[in-house]
Parts: sequence; C-alpha cells; structure tokens
Amino acid sequence: MAKRENKTFSIKDLIPNMLQENKLQKGMNQFTVKEVWGEVMGKGIMSYTESIYLKNTTLYIKLSSSTLREELSYGKEKIVNMLNNKLDNLHIKSIKLI
Repeated sequence: MAKRENKTFSIKDLIPNMLQENKLQKGMNQFTVKEVWGEVMGKGIMSYTESIYLKNTTLYIKLSSSTLREELSYGKEKIVNMLNNKLDNLHIKSIKLI
C-alpha cells in the first residue's frame, strides 16, 4: 500500500487556485467590483445605480439619473483612483457612465 503524503494547506492558499482552475475569477471580479462601488460611492449613489459591469479594465456603470451621470462624469479620475485603492488584485483604467 502506498504511503500518502500529509501536506496541509490553508483555505486562503487553495481558493485562488480553485478559482483559476474552474475559470471562476471573472465572476468573482464582477462581484468584488459591485461591492467596492457600493462602499466607495455610498447608499445614495448606489440607489441610482442600475447595473455594474467590468469588461477588461473598463467599468461600465448604468445610472437611472441623467443629472447624477453628468455630475459623476466630472470626477471620473477621482472615482477610478478611489476604486483602485480598495481593489486588491484588479486595476480599473476607465469608467463609462451610461
């Protein structure tokens, strides 16, 4: 009978490998971006946010208020910086407000 190796791994080490092997990282990135958008922008802006979609390094935000869309368009660079400060392994280069 072959001897089994008893290596122990932490879940923290195993999860990234599992996400990569099962091609789940893209979905996790979508979830993380939505969560960070809510933290950074707050409940007020989140209530006008209809959808959030990350494609490559561009974040697409659909807003229900044209006035809010116009106001946020003036601070896109600042919003990108705030989001990137909160995101660990992602990097957003631009935001498209629709």
